[in-house]
Amino acid sequence: MGTLLGFDFGPRKIGVAVGQTITRSATPLTTLRSRGERPDWPAIERLIREWRPNAAVVGLPYNMDDSETAIAPRARRFARQIEGRFGLPVHLVDERLTTLEARGHLGRQGSAPGAVDAMAAKLILETWLSECH
Repeated sequence: MGTLLGFDFGPRKIGVAVGQTITRSATPLTTLRSRGERPDWPAIERLIREWRPNAAVVGLPYNMDDSETAIAPRARRFARQIEGRFGLPVHLVDERLTTLEARGHLGRQGSAPGAVDAMAAKLILETWLSECH
C-alpha cells in the first residue's frame, strides 16, 4: 500500500503523522489548528500533496465501556470529508487511550504545543499498521 497519513481528530486541533506499510512504522509530523472548529483544509491539502499517501487512518474515539464518545460522529465526518475531498481510502481505528500513551512517550517534551496530538496520530497509525495490515 505504501505511504499513509494518520490523523488524531479534535475540534480544535488535529495531530498528523506519516507512516509506511513496508516498515509498519510512523513518525509524528505536525499538529494543525482548526479554524472555528473546522479543519484547516488548505494545510491538510498541502500535506496530502507533499506526502502523496495511498490512504489515511483516522482515530475514532471510544469510551472505556466500548461506546463511542460524543466527538466520534465528528471524527467519522472528518474521515468522510478526507475521502470525498481527496479521493483517499480512509480507515478508522480505535484511538482509546492514545493521548494518555502519547503523553507517557513524550514526558517533558509533551508540553510543546501540539506534540501530544502529533504523537497520538503516530500511535493511531501504528495501531492500524500492526492490527490491520
